[in-house]
Amino acid sequence: MYAPVSAATLRYMEHVPPPAEELALLDRELARLDARRTQLLHRRAWLLTVVRPPAAPPPFPPPGVRRQAAPFAWGPPPRTAPAASVSGARGAQNVLLVLGGLLLAVAAIAFTLLSWGEMGIAGRSAVLAAVTAGALAAPAALLRRGLSSTAEALAAPALVLTVLDAYALHAVALPGADGAGYAAAASVVLASLWAAYGLWLGRLRVPLPAAVTAAQLPLVLWAWSAGAPAVVFGWALLVTAAADAVVAARCGGLAVRVTAWSWAAVTGAVALLIGLTASLSADGVLSAAGPAALLLAGAVAVAAAGWRAPTEWAVAGGAVAGAAAVAAVGGMPRAAVPWSWAVVVYLLCAAALSAVERLRAVPRPVVRGALGASAAVAAGAVLLVLPVVAAALLGPVALPAGVWSGAPEGVREALGASMPWRDVAPAPVVLLVVAALLGARYAARPRTAGPVPGWWAAAGAGSLGLGWAAVPVLLAVADAPYAVAVAVDVAVVAGLLGVAARRAPDGPMWTALGCAVAGAVGAGLLALPSEPATYAVSGALVVLFGWTAAVSRVVAVRSLAAVASVLCALVVAVAAGVSLEWSAPRAALVVLVVPAVTVAAGLRSGPPALPLAVSLSLEGAGAFGALVALGMSVADAPFLALVLASCGVLAATTALRPERRPGAGYLAAGLFVAAAWVRLAASGVPDVEAYTLPLSVVACAVGYLRSRRDPALSSWAAYGPGTALTLVPSLVVAWGDTQWPRPLLLGVAALAVTLLGAARRLQAPLVLGGSVLALDALHELAPQVAQVFAALPRWAFPALAGLLLLAIGATYEQRLRDARRVRRSLGRMR
Repeated sequence: MYAPVSAATLRYMEHVPPPAEELALLDRELARLDARRTQLLHRRAWLLTVVRPPAAPPPFPPPGVRRQAAPFAWGPPPRTAPAASVSGARGAQNVLLVLGGLLLAVAAIAFTLLSWGEMGIAGRSAVLAAVTAGALAAPAALLRRGLSSTAEALAAPALVLTVLDAYALHAVALPGADGAGYAAAASVVLASLWAAYGLWLGRLRVPLPAAVTAAQLPLVLWAWSAGAPAVVFGWALLVTAAADAVVAARCGGLAVRVTAWSWAAVTGAVALLIGLTASLSADGVLSAAGPAALLLAGAVAVAAAGWRAPTEWAVAGGAVAGAAAVAAVGGMPRAAVPWSWAVVVYLLCAAALSAVERLRAVPRPVVRGALGASAAVAAGAVLLVLPVVAAALLGPVALPAGVWSGAPEGVREALGASMPWRDVAPAPVVLLVVAALLGARYAARPRTAGPVPGWWAAAGAGSLGLGWAAVPVLLAVADAPYAVAVAVDVAVVAGLLGVAARRAPDGPMWTALGCAVAGAVGAGLLALPSEPATYAVSGALVVLFGWTAAVSRVVAVRSLAAVASVLCALVVAVAAGVSLEWSAPRAALVVLVVPAVTVAAGLRSGPPALPLAVSLSLEGAGAFGALVALGMSVADAPFLALVLASCGVLAATTALRPERRPGAGYLAAGLFVAAAWVRLAASGVPDVEAYTLPLSVVACAVGYLRSRRDPALSSWAAYGPGTALTLVPSLVVAWGDTQWPRPLLLGVAALAVTLLGAARRLQAPLVLGGSVLALDALHELAPQVAQVFAALPRWAFPALAGLLLLAIGATYEQRLRDARRVRRSLGRMR
């Protein structure tokens, strides 16, 4: 019935309705669309009147008349015809303006090509003045007609024409005037005219920024015309920058503010650079006074500019002002001291600058910027003295080449001649001053119950690190006596370990611990030229690190201190062997005393009395000492066997502790075996059974004990390793042995193992013994069998193979039953 309707009329209809219902739906939808279209057309017409107003309103209402805001309406205007007429008038006006401009351009080109060359300079100047006047007057007329873009386009070349007028005036009326002085005066006049022009025509955006740009030139050009020194140029730029800042702060236009601030930044930066260069190049206090005054005035100006600026700009202004103040105040005393002490002068000025934090009247962003400048100066000073610090800290690294060669007279002799120490006297002063500043900052931290905030902790850590680094540099600069230098280094390590032992885990604690370890290494290396100093320093470090491991409450500190104490004790042990003039293998026995002490300490104070991490660190350090002893004795086999056996005793002692029993027990067994093998090899024993049979006996005894405690234990786990440890190597050797005793004894042993396995119903001895017995018998009977087969004719081999196959085939079922019975018998064994 509804076959002509192929789809729904509306997209949201899921089913096709009857024709009458669908027709009603279509009528309602069309009415709704017509109403919506009418509404949109009215809205479009009203928007056209808004976008294209009939005439621009005056910029300011008459005095006493208050401008009324137009009411906002969504509805359409009563008629759309006025909008069309306004649009047509605007298009005609633009066409006329474009045609008039083209005609003027053609006339100007013709005048330039035909008549310009016939006039003198006066005539050309008059024409240029007339054109300039016209160009300046045209934007006013254009603005009254609402052509602001065209007015902007004509204003820019009009300003350029005024510059040409100034040049023409110089060429015609004042040809003998000084060029720089005239340019300064002309720039003042032009800046004033452009400013007045921009204020008169307030809707133009070009004249006022151009006036600000022209105002940058007068003072600089006057200084140039007067042949003034560089400092005067700096003052001229600084005054210009201050004027720019005032203009930027007072004026409301965005373009003027951006231009003024940009020029203020450029001229101010150049002025400060001129002052800094003049201050650094001054050769006396009086000659440095002028640059200092310039820099100080610049600092005040920049700080004043950042007083009410946004936070980011205020911080930047405070940083620049702080740096300029440091350069200003430090410039005069810098001229009175040698160049090497200049860094100290500026550093002290930067330290004094940090007092600005106490001035509550100064905005906090400016204070932050000034403190940042102070910190930057301090960081730069530290970077300058870093090579001196590296020379003082790394100098003892070359001393191991002259171990116990004799104590030098002074510390400089020990460090070598890599650094002119007399010329770097300010280096320790710089380090100590910066350390003091950081320490004062850390002392002023907020007292809270929680952890110290990051910046404060970094200040404390930096104070400790720089203070520690200043000590060796100070000793080197002062050329302290050797004994005094060594004692001071050990005392510094003691102080740092005291700080690390008594503090909670934070930045200063870890810094103190790291500096203590580095200082201990440096003190130990510095003590190497003297035998008594080596013993004294190493012994003191053993005690200090041991005390730290005992009293600290931080597990990581205790672990590291324990390891360091053991390593220092190893140094004492090695030194004792050298003092006794023993060979390295004999001295290894002395070194083993240190691992023995660590094992004893572990037995007395192991977990839970000692934390697991500390116990493991202590045992690891002792194991390292044992490895050192093994390395020292590897050249002498008897001593190596003795050292291995001693290490086995230490491992067995460690196995007495329940938590160490499995690993230490296996290690002890391995060390004892290695000691036995090394001893046998040193005695010239070539038989492999001498090496394997004792292990087999021990392994089988252990397996027997285990099987008694666990009757269900497999014989492969109980007796397999011990049995195979002797039988398999002996079989390998017997197959290459041409004598009869070894194969015979091996066969007897394999037969005995096989019978024992069969009697005890043990699978592993039965299988291993039987296999070795069969292979050993095959090896012994192989020559005779080969002779028999060689004597037989060639047809005998196929015949024997056929008979064997016939026999197997005839008794196949019986052989299968026998194989299954053997498998079941083996399966019932352990």
